[in-house]
Amino acid sequence: MVTDASVIEIRDIKEISELRAVEDLQQEIWGCTEREILPSLTLIPLLEVGGVLLGAFAGEELIGFSLGFPGLEHGRPILHSDMLGVKREYRSHGLGYKLKLAQRQRALARGIDRITWTFDPLQSRNAYLNFAKLGVVANRYKNNYYGETSSFLHTTGTDRLWVTWNLETERVRDRLENGPSHQPAEFSELPKLVSVGHDSAPVSKEYSDTEAALIEIPGAIDSVVEITPELALRWRASTRAAFVDAIDAGMVAEEFFRVERAGRSVGTYLLNKKSKSNSDR
Repeated sequence: MVTDASVIEIRDIKEISELRAVEDLQQEIWGCTEREILPSLTLIPLLEVGGVLLGAFAGEELIGFSLGFPGLEHGRPILHSDMLGVKREYRSHGLGYKLKLAQRQRALARGIDRITWTFDPLQSRNAYLNFAKLGVVANRYKNNYYGETSSFLHTTGTDRLWVTWNLETERVRDRLENGPSHQPAEFSELPKLVSVGHDSAPVSKEYSDTEAALIEIPGAIDSVVEITPELALRWRASTRAAFVDAIDAGMVAEEFFRVERAGRSVGTYLLNKKSKSNSDR
């Protein structure tokens, strides 16, 4: 294993042998069956018509990749980032962030200024990357988006937040140049639609009309899934209801913060009412 992140190279994947390695890595990362991977025979024409497939290489070994393909959203050209995965032993190297930055460069070079993707809103690490470090926003919640799969990562279902990364906005440029934003002064006073209780269980509050609200999640949902799977299912149900109610009321998830509370890591989404000023940030 390469321990020096500086010698890991991010580059476009083009060779057949590298596409085969992408097939293998899909199965390793998501633990899915062969029928649920995207095969190289599909990747080849996808790249021919504008797909962006980037690999993180430690020497000749593929240790991570991202895949995006061109599309239209409300008639506007976008790149949709369908997959991003990194081998478990390399997940402390910041490769997800580096792959996203490279993906942004490729999109802008093609005249595309918006990238979309989905992620599991219970995954704190991914939420922090997406909102805090990249500056995405989300105003769509997808209930069990991929249906039932064979992946060990999908035991609580496949609910997803659909996020939008507006590449050339001041918000995103500031995030990439200056890092995560600070919690607003009124943060602790905002209503919590879901909070982490003393017993680590979700505590829900019915949505009422408000300009801003918070949704908390456990800092490590995978550990909850492993130790207390029924509690993980309660977290899925509680956060699903909160996100759906808030988004249906016109709220947008804009930030994600991580805090330590009583020796536990807690992740918190900040949602604000959608307005003309923030709808395209």
